[in-house]
Amino acid sequence: MVWCMQKEMLEDCSIIGGLIAVQFVYAGNSVLLSYLMSLGLAPLTIVIFSTFATFLVISPLAVYFERSKWPKKLGLKLMIQLALISFGGVTLFQSLFLKGINLTSPALATAMPNLAPGLIFVIAWALRLEKVELSCIYSKVKLVGTLLCVVGALTMSLMHSTTSGRLTSPISEMMFDKDKIIGCLYLMAAVIVLSSNVVLQATTLRDFPAPMSLCAITSFIGVIMTAIIQLIQDRTLDFGWSVVRLGDLIGYSILGGTVGGACVSFNGWAMKKRGPVLVSMFSPIGTVITVILSVVSLGDTVKIGSLAGMFIMFAGLYFVLWAKGKEGYLYEDAMESDFDSEKPLLS
Repeated sequence: MVWCMQKEMLEDCSIIGGLIAVQFVYAGNSVLLSYLMSLGLAPLTIVIFSTFATFLVISPLAVYFERSKWPKKLGLKLMIQLALISFGGVTLFQSLFLKGINLTSPALATAMPNLAPGLIFVIAWALRLEKVELSCIYSKVKLVGTLLCVVGALTMSLMHSTTSGRLTSPISEMMFDKDKIIGCLYLMAAVIVLSSNVVLQATTLRDFPAPMSLCAITSFIGVIMTAIIQLIQDRTLDFGWSVVRLGDLIGYSILGGTVGGACVSFNGWAMKKRGPVLVSMFSPIGTVITVILSVVSLGDTVKIGSLAGMFIMFAGLYFVLWAKGKEGYLYEDAMESDFDSEKPLLS
């Protein structure tokens, strides 16, 4: 009995410590991406190299562990789903996200994805994948939480785009930075794409119950799509050799793919052990770490108004996650949604 309790406590400490470490990695990666783009490296080039590295790292694991789970036939519906996930999750999301980082800051870029749980809830509700009982207190809390997330994101974006960082400054005295406004719009669009992509992945995993294989396949297809788009857009494949040495770029890509694959795998294991709600609760930590790293390494400044917006967004995020966790107990039997708190819809 004592041994079981000690084992469970050790597992809890490992999960919490690991989730915090993952947020450190994500924060450091955001700052590094911002630095690489400040050197002149194109966002599409980063997407191609980093995603291809992810494919190289994940594909052997997928073949070894999930080969028995692959579908016998590759139907038209599944092919369309894989193409949409690849384009949305790799090419579109990462391109928008990197352009947003380049025009705003790593801190804002890591804060904005905290909108995702609320948006996923709304999209799943619209598609009738999520049950909402307006008479239920938890459904009301999720709606309020989603609204707070949106208000927080708008406040954060507005204050980040102004030259005055004081909350008490009159509107007439505020001057807006056009590039930062465009960057915020890029980030919001990226989060909407991400949220839609998560819902699509959740439905695809019903017919293709192999998450690592899905990641590997969509990464490979996404690399091809991104390369084609860069070729059409720039009429050439710019690998950034004039900005960063090829060896350094390959080294970063392999390191990023390995570390990213390890983080995704650890998050998946933590979700299996404790559910996606606990994993999602640690995402604001990454934003705080990114703010500190940005101030120390890149010399960024953080405005009071932006911090207030982040706080409102985090409050909304925790409202959504708290209500989702409580619903897991309330609808444990027949009333539970098909995408319950133990399934990866809010991951």
